Amino acid sequence: MPGIDESLLEAMRLPGARGAWLVDWISGLALGAVGEAPGGDAETTAAETAELARHAAESGALAPGGGDGAVGSEPPVEDLIVTTGDSYHLIRFVSTPFDSTVFLHLWLDRGEGNLALARIRLGETAARLVLG
Repeated sequence: MPGIDESLLEAMRLPGARGAWLVDWISGLALGAVGEAPGGDAETTAAETAELARHAAESGALAPGGGDGAVGSEPPVEDLIVTTGDSYHLIRFVSTPFDSTVFLHLWLDRGEGNLALARIRLGETAARLVLG
């Protein structure tokens, strides 16, 4: 079972991968980062994507069955996909035995990356990730 560094390196092996982070969406801190960052600053990228992830995770409208978005062992949202003119940002929430407040963020080049493949593989990586 891979830890943070191994999981991020695994994500970077995907075609078109430019950068990958494991982020705590409560604090906005990157728990790990590899590759490039949009704008050149991994910590800013982590903090900004944490805002997006937090809004999605706490949204009652996006929770299964329209629930209250409460934090538990299973995140209420599976993943988020943001597309830009030249890239994809895939945010995959990670289930943990404690509070599930972390996510994997993968930045893909739109011309080289395969969004469907990245979504499948990032889900597999998140399922195997060992935190602790």
